[in-house]
Amino acid sequence: MTKQTYTTDILIVGGGTGGTAAAIQAARRGIKTILVSEFSWLGGMLTSAGVSAPDGNELEAFQTGLWGDFIQELQRRQPGGLDHSWVSFFSYHPRIGAEIFADWVKKLSYLTWITGKVPLEVLREQDKITGVRFADLTIHAKIIIDGTELGDLLALAEVPYRWGWELKSQWGEPSAPEDFNTLTQTYPVQSPTWVVVMEDFNNTSQTPPEISPAPNYDPSLFKGAWDNYGAETFLNYGRLPENKFMINWPICGNDYCQNVNRLLQSETQRREFLQECFWHSQNFAHFIQSNIPSHLGRRYGLATGTFPTPASAFALHPYFRESRRLVGLTTIREQDILPSKNGSHLSSFHDTIAIGNYANDHHYPGVQFPLKPKSIRWGGRWTGTPFTIPYRSLVPVSVDGLLVCEKNISVSHIANGATRLQPVVMGIGQAAGMAAALCIELECQPRELPVRTLQTALLNNDYSPTAIVPLFNLPINHPDWKYWQNYYLDNPQAYPASGVCPGVLWDKNEKFNNRSNLDCLIGIFQKSDQQNYQFYITENTDLESKLVDNLPDNQNNKWQLVTRRSLIDQQLQNCTSGEKIKIWCRINFSGKWLIVEHLEKLSN
Repeated sequence: MTKQTYTTDILIVGGGTGGTAAAIQAARRGIKTILVSEFSWLGGMLTSAGVSAPDGNELEAFQTGLWGDFIQELQRRQPGGLDHSWVSFFSYHPRIGAEIFADWVKKLSYLTWITGKVPLEVLREQDKITGVRFADLTIHAKIIIDGTELGDLLALAEVPYRWGWELKSQWGEPSAPEDFNTLTQTYPVQSPTWVVVMEDFNNTSQTPPEISPAPNYDPSLFKGAWDNYGAETFLNYGRLPENKFMINWPICGNDYCQNVNRLLQSETQRREFLQECFWHSQNFAHFIQSNIPSHLGRRYGLATGTFPTPASAFALHPYFRESRRLVGLTTIREQDILPSKNGSHLSSFHDTIAIGNYANDHHYPGVQFPLKPKSIRWGGRWTGTPFTIPYRSLVPVSVDGLLVCEKNISVSHIANGATRLQPVVMGIGQAAGMAAALCIELECQPRELPVRTLQTALLNNDYSPTAIVPLFNLPINHPDWKYWQNYYLDNPQAYPASGVCPGVLWDKNEKFNNRSNLDCLIGIFQKSDQQNYQFYITENTDLESKLVDNLPDNQNNKWQLVTRRSLIDQQLQNCTSGEKIKIWCRINFSGKWLIVEHLEKLSN
């Protein structure tokens, strides 16, 4: 076999969420970039791993950068919209997500995408990474970015990394264990899940084929999976368009972590773990089909045509929640993602390059691990307090020529539960791609790059400007967005603990022209407690038959009001119980939410 050699400015290894974002950003900057992926779909967690109901950064003000562009493009392309599941504000066919990334990549003349390759060797010259060898090619680059799902380049290059738990004595993290114990030994990292997509065949003439059990089928592992929810609510957790269901269920479900250290051992042991992980999801799908309540009938089977594999209902690879984690110039600890006593820990932004807001979420099969809470109620629904990602968590302590951009950043095991989510990783990837491009332009190493230069480039990005400072009431389309982002970067002591920028108002007469695909309802507003809003439909509308068909519980007039928009959030907070209001909204039947986009008060 002929071996080829390439030379480029930037090489990204891994076409997951972070790697794809890094490659797109670097190439859009006009820097010669090569992206090498193992799988035929780009996007990782969002696509090839099947987690097409992502969590975090769901609020309008946090939908910036490539993440915001991705959501907008999904809304344009996904027939039937994105309001299907109750675990996420966005659920879509993973194929649509993969098509978006592929289309973006095709437009970039500075980007070469090579697929079907895994790294075999990392080339070093003393303390500098200079290239990566694959089976039939070697690529030399000035800056290399590790975007692999498990931080493979860190191991190949012998760059120091962490795997597993840290004790409380290391960083004083409030949720960390005092001593290593059975939990830390049994589950050294969070559980991977091999997502499988099922389908409701009720509205077709077909009877779903029987799902055969895989080896080692043990129904007791799944007993009680939906007992606290009911079967329909359980399925609607990850409902997708076209009567499909993303099965990524943590309670007696398809999380799998048996001897997970095999992922870092020999190729044979890694393949053994992956096969077992796949079989575990197959067995859970068999259990669902065999044990769904009889009143639902034999309706649910493996979805067809979902992924480009022979077993098309199964994702291309597992959803890895945790990987090798870099020992970087700084490490994100639990304290860095938690709010302080005054409501915010965000007192400095000198090193910030991405933001997140998800709650800290850990997965260990059969174990409920207690974590310091960081949830808040905003817009009528639970979300998480914002946190930031420091640039130096992407940079190795003593190795040049290398950045990381996935779950392999320098983060503690505990804090990884919040930093691992798809929107955050996409933001990390975009920042890594921009940082690498700037290093080429400035002829410097990643550790030498001035962070303020990187922040300015991200804010002023011609294609996908991204927020650096989290502000609930300052979406990217606000005319003063860039001013206030820069203001708080330069004056971090002025940052409001609430995350609400004072004095920023929208015009009360703001034009509301985008009413397409929205439903109009009139009813009575009720507030049961802070940020908990109900809406009672009082007038017959053209939606009446739709509501009755979808909610046969004789409670069709009572709904939860939620929003992602800061203007609507302010209006909901100012409403009083018993007021009559008119709303334009989108309906989510799985969560029984009305997602409000516009609101008017009416006289009673």
